[in-house]
Amino acid sequence: MYVANKARVKIDLFCCSSSLDPAELSEGNGAQGIDLRVIPLPCSGKADILYLTKSFETGADGVAVVTCKKGDCRYIEGNLRAQKRVEAVDALLEEIGLGRGRMVMIQLGEGGVKQVRKELEDFRARIKASPRSAYAGDEMELDKE
Repeated sequence: MYVANKARVKIDLFCCSSSLDPAELSEGNGAQGIDLRVIPLPCSGKADILYLTKSFETGADGVAVVTCKKGDCRYIEGNLRAQKRVEAVDALLEEIGLGRGRMVMIQLGEGGVKQVRKELEDFRARIKASPRSAYAGDEMELDKE
């Protein structure tokens, strides 16, 4: 059984290791109230729907996918595939009753790691404020076995 910890939000982050150093993302996120698990991929287009949904099954409160800049993908359309998969999982979460907004795609910009950390902090705040979130009220059980 996973019971939400009101102080911290668990986020799984899939990132393109070709455009961002995963180790840089892991540094300093504890201070932001985020338990961050970074999953590096050779391309964000490899973030399969199965992997994204498995993150929620294993207790993630939110899932983020960091892609390279539009037009800068080494594999031409990887970031476009990632965007479609993020949208599909977000729609699936709404369909099963968890609501939209627990999936986010972050496109790497000129701000680099600082920009990604800022967007993760904004994402954490949205998750905590979500009406269907365990963080919005008293602690609630998210998954029973």
